[in-house]
Amino acid sequence: MIGVSFYVVAASTVRLVSDSLFEDTVRRQTTGVSEMAVMLGEQMQGETADTFYPKLLQAARSGGGRLLVVDRDGKVMFDTFDERCGTRLALQEVHSVLGGKDADYGFHLQDGDGAQQAPSVLDAVTKRDVQKIWVGCFVSAMDGSLTGEGGALVLIASVQDTVDSLIFIRDRMLLVFAAALIAVLLLASLISRIITKPVAELSAGIERMTKGDYQHRVHVPGKSEMAQLASAFNQMSEQVRNLEEARNQFVSNASHELKTPLATIKILVESMMYEDEMDPGLRREFLGDIDKEIDRLSSVVGDLLTLVHIDSHKLKLRRERMIFADTVRETSARLTPLAKKRGQEITTQITDECEMFADPGKLAQVCYNIIENGIKYTPDGGKIHVRLRRVGRDAVLEISDTGVGIPPEDLPHVFDRFYRVDKARSRDTGGTGLGLSIVQQIVRLHAGSVTVQSERGRGTTFIVQLPVK
Repeated sequence: MIGVSFYVVAASTVRLVSDSLFEDTVRRQTTGVSEMAVMLGEQMQGETADTFYPKLLQAARSGGGRLLVVDRDGKVMFDTFDERCGTRLALQEVHSVLGGKDADYGFHLQDGDGAQQAPSVLDAVTKRDVQKIWVGCFVSAMDGSLTGEGGALVLIASVQDTVDSLIFIRDRMLLVFAAALIAVLLLASLISRIITKPVAELSAGIERMTKGDYQHRVHVPGKSEMAQLASAFNQMSEQVRNLEEARNQFVSNASHELKTPLATIKILVESMMYEDEMDPGLRREFLGDIDKEIDRLSSVVGDLLTLVHIDSHKLKLRRERMIFADTVRETSARLTPLAKKRGQEITTQITDECEMFADPGKLAQVCYNIIENGIKYTPDGGKIHVRLRRVGRDAVLEISDTGVGIPPEDLPHVFDRFYRVDKARSRDTGGTGLGLSIVQQIVRLHAGSVTVQSERGRGTTFIVQLPVK
C-alpha cells in the first residue's frame, strides 16, 4: 500500500511537471509564431519572393526553428530548409488554422538526422526508438501580398530538450521510488519481525503451557503493549502453576486423609475377623475405634464437600437480619462442655450486639471452628477468651487461647488446606486440617477478613472482621 501510494504521488508529480513544462513551451512558442506572423505579414507587403526569403531566414534563426509559409490551400510557398516548397502540408494543425482558427499546435516524432533522444532506464521495457526526436509544430494565421488572405506561418522547433528533461525527472523519480520501496520493505520487515517475534514467543509459550509446562516464561523487553501482554501471560502462567501445585497437593492430602482412617478400619476389621475367640472387652474397644475412624472419615468428607461447593461458587449464603452476638454466645455455650472435659475455661466479652445482614449458620460454623481449634491446641487447664466488639462499620471477633502457639514460619500457611504445624497440629487431635480454610472462605463470602496472631508457647489469637450493615 505504501509502494502504491508513493507510485501515485510520483506519477502525479511527473504529470504536473510535464504539464508545466509543455504549457510554458506552448505559450512561449505560440506567442512567438503569432508575433512573427504579424511582423512577416507586414514585411511581405510590396516584397518579391527573392527579397522576402532572407527576412524569413533571419526570423527562423531568431525563432530557433524551421519556418514555412503556406498559402490558403496549404501549399508551401517558402521553406527555410528548402525541402517542402510546392508541396502541401498534411498536418492537422495547418488545416485547423487554414479553416479559420487563429493559431494551433501539435507534437510529432520525426527522424533525428543524427540527433537522438537521451537514453532512459526504461528503454528496454518501453522499446523506445531513440533515433527519432520530438518536434513541435506551431501554426499562426498570416496575411500578406504573397500569400493572400487565409495563409499561415508554420514554426517547426525541437522540443526534445523538454522531453529529455521529463525523462530525466521520470527516471530520477523512478530511482527514488525504487529506493523508497526497498527502504519501506526493509523497514516493514524489521517492524514485522519486531512485532511478530514477541507474538511468536507468546504463541510458543501458550503452546508449552497447554502441554503442562507451567515453568516456561516469555521474555519481551521494553514497556510496549507486547511487553505488558507478556508480563500478564507470565503472571497467568505463575498462577496456573500455583493452582496446579495446589490442586496436586490437595488431591494428595485428601487421598491421605481418606486413606488413613480406611486403613485403620481395615486393620481393626481384619483383626476381628481372624480372631475366633476375641475378648468381649477388646472387641468393644475395636468397635469403638472403628466408630471414631468412621466419624473422622465422615468429617473429612463433609469438609471436602463444603470446600468444593465454595470453590465452584455453588455455596449460596442465606442472608437474613441477625444478631451476631447471639451466635457467638450460643456457639461458646455449645463448646463449653467440651472445654470443661479438659479443665479449660471459655470466657466471653461482648460490648456490642452487632446486628447485621448475614448467614447465621455459616457464621456459627466460623465461630465453632475457631473456638474448637483453640480447645484442641490448648493444654488442659488453659483458657479461651472470646471477645466481640464494634469498630466503625465492622464487627470484630477476637478468639484467643493460651495454647502452644504457632511458629512464625508457619503463620502464613495456617489457612492452607490440610496444613498442619508440627506437634501443635498433629492428627492425634482428630482435626481434618480443613477447618480454618473453611473459616477463611466463609468470611470472604461475607466480604470480611480473618487474620491470626501467635507466638510460640504464648497462645494464638484469631481476628475476624465482618461488615455491619
